[in-house]
Amino acid sequence: MTVTPTESAPTAADQTTPRPSKTTGLLRLATAGSVDDGKSTLVGRLLVDSKSVLRDQLAAVEQVSLDRGLTHADLALLTDGLRAEREQGITIDVAYRYFATPRRSFILADCPGHVQYTRNTVTGSSTADVVVLLVDARHGVVEQTRRHLAVAALLNVPHVVVAVNKIDLVEFSADVYNAIVTELSAAGAELGVTDLRALPTCALEGDNVVRRSSRTPFYRGPALLELLETIPADTTPTDGAFRLPVQLVIRPQGAAAEGLSDYRGYAGRIAAGSVRVGEEIVVLPSRRRSRVAAIDLANTALAEAHAGQSVTLRLDDDIDITRGDLLAAATDPPQLRRDLAARVAWLSERPARSGDRVLLKHGTRTVQAIITAVEGVLDLDDLTAAPAQALALNDIGSVRLRLSEPLPVADYAHSRSDGAFLLVDPFDGWTLAAGMVRLEDERAFAPLAA
Repeated sequence: MTVTPTESAPTAADQTTPRPSKTTGLLRLATAGSVDDGKSTLVGRLLVDSKSVLRDQLAAVEQVSLDRGLTHADLALLTDGLRAEREQGITIDVAYRYFATPRRSFILADCPGHVQYTRNTVTGSSTADVVVLLVDARHGVVEQTRRHLAVAALLNVPHVVVAVNKIDLVEFSADVYNAIVTELSAAGAELGVTDLRALPTCALEGDNVVRRSSRTPFYRGPALLELLETIPADTTPTDGAFRLPVQLVIRPQGAAAEGLSDYRGYAGRIAAGSVRVGEEIVVLPSRRRSRVAAIDLANTALAEAHAGQSVTLRLDDDIDITRGDLLAAATDPPQLRRDLAARVAWLSERPARSGDRVLLKHGTRTVQAIITAVEGVLDLDDLTAAPAQALALNDIGSVRLRLSEPLPVADYAHSRSDGAFLLVDPFDGWTLAAGMVRLEDERAFAPLAA
């Protein structure tokens, strides 16, 4: 048994030889869709046909497939790494894969399809630029398809690519393909997905995955990899207002601090914007102001730093700053709020009810909070809001929160870093929900497009 990519899989020598390339940056993508829609197989095919799998890895997959009595290589084994995943033939945890083409580098999160692992899909999609949503052409759009599309909209993922997979099992029918795309396009518009693209695929045999297929003459667009190589990547916003959540206060002590006794730095990863030496910043929540005296990156002094860089700032003034504080542009600081309206993806078997006490983690700061109201839940059948007294596992709903301390938050639609938070069980530390702040429209459960 041999897998049949257009070109053979690379050897170890092939992969250690540098490839001349001019990339268009890094793209983060995640797969989503219902169980058995072929997500792991699509990822495997993408890796094999893009020559991102070593020959010995591919040979091992072929041997395992042969031992199981299969007539073809089970490419899902390239990503299903847990023993339980291989035994059951399902994806349970998020599998991350890294690969590159001459045009772009990729970080790919292969997410599970079972409804009980929706929390893993939320995790894998939370930082994605693109969600590749698979639909089994035989079954069409099912509840989990709509749930994952709602998750992509909720997380404000910039691009959604719908792969109508297993198109060979419906005889490459244009009518089936068009009906699925029409239904999902309508659902995406209802949820507020601004960029939804579609293509027919057969992951098992490679149709329209890396190269265009002659068996789908009704489709004239690019193959999946071509699309992913050219789709715009939403990079970390460098043109927004400066934000740096403080992760560590650096104050050398003891003999090792000889010559550095006056050093006091505030380290963290810049979440948005940029900062220059001499610029005025404000510390939140204390609202104290100072100016940037120096920017350190390892042993290098910088004149300016941008979003995505992990740096240490030194200030002109000695201010009481601790982990969890936020350094922000003095000209455009976020507002401090104790009362929040938010949408949440509920990830716990413990239901959410009004009056529940939780911990809210925002950036590097954690505060106590109370769920003051559960105001609505998304009905996945018609994508409308329904009244709710509680939120159950995998529900997407609307809540109001009262915080013990004010936090510098922004609307998630404008800032994924300032608008995102987690709700945590104060007793056992388990994550209860992923939340997105809504400031502009605080109705119980406004349409996601609002």
